[in-house]
Amino acid sequence: MIGLRFSKFIRQISKDSSFENLFKLFLQLLTVTSGDVSEALNWLNELDRKYSLTNNQYGIGNFIDELKDRNYIKDDPATGLILPTAKTERSIRTQSLEEIFGKLRKSRPGNHKTFFPGIGDESTSEKRSYLFGDSIEQIDMTDSIRNAQINHGVEDFKLTEDDLEVEEKDIKSIISTILLIDISHSMILYGEDRITPAKKVAMALAELIAIKYPKDTMDLVVFGDDAWPIEIKDLPYLQAGPYHTNTVAGLDLAVDILRRRETSNKQIFMITDGKPTCLKVGAKYYKNSFGLDRKIVNKSLDAAAKCRRLGISITTFMIANDPYLQQFVREFTKANNGRAFYSSLSGLGEYIFEDYIRNRRKRVR
Repeated sequence: MIGLRFSKFIRQISKDSSFENLFKLFLQLLTVTSGDVSEALNWLNELDRKYSLTNNQYGIGNFIDELKDRNYIKDDPATGLILPTAKTERSIRTQSLEEIFGKLRKSRPGNHKTFFPGIGDESTSEKRSYLFGDSIEQIDMTDSIRNAQINHGVEDFKLTEDDLEVEEKDIKSIISTILLIDISHSMILYGEDRITPAKKVAMALAELIAIKYPKDTMDLVVFGDDAWPIEIKDLPYLQAGPYHTNTVAGLDLAVDILRRRETSNKQIFMITDGKPTCLKVGAKYYKNSFGLDRKIVNKSLDAAAKCRRLGISITTFMIANDPYLQQFVREFTKANNGRAFYSSLSGLGEYIFEDYIRNRRKRVR
């Protein structure tokens, strides 16, 4: 008899898929806890208890063992702590890139298109006669030899300057970017975690540049009462501290770094959620958390104008919706002739990505 035979369904749990699902969640928790593996695993245990993320075949203990086997975490004999490895740091950046910017297709290095022809990497459909100063790489040898055959014949073949034909290519600019991140206390105030989205965007942008535009440079600067550079590998461990907001210190350090870069296009992306409230005068700090202190504001505007004179554009990403700050942001943007965006935490990555791509279309001077 032809028919259907039913049997009891036994759910098959794939160990690899269980690890991958838990690993994505673990990386998110590791970012929020600023690289504290023990705290992230405690949270993962709590989530497992509440939402049954694992089963009898594969539990959190198995997941921890596999993290060690795959070299994502390691024990520190000196302190007894569990530490993430460089492999984990790279995985966090990659996940941030995929989360914010989506899957990106691979392209050739230095893919910064401009509207100006010249010596570049991407061919156009335009051809022209050879001019003094054109490089040999620009010469289209196939068309040049064909021109020589037409002009001189096959029997008396010779290749002259008049036969040479040049293929136009688009210039691709190189950009040096400073990502300036506010780590003042307000980044974690009012029950809103603003530092974690800022870290994710920074890691995603760093990974984007490393993969898609390796000829570009990106440096990271954080600022509170003072400003200091950090490495990309330090991003997952970044925390907001008990600091005021010294915008001038951040801009001064960013300018010092960009001065050492030999690129023509230089820009600063500043992620902040508040007004400048601190200024260093000599060895002392001048602070005022109330209102927009004109002494601090004027120094901040001077720093923005200094960047404009040096040809350094500043794009301010304000992740706060305080109308009180709009006047300062307008003055700051006007002083630099830059741009400003008011962004929610969820839209910050898209704003920065779009602005970074837009700024690539510049003429190299």
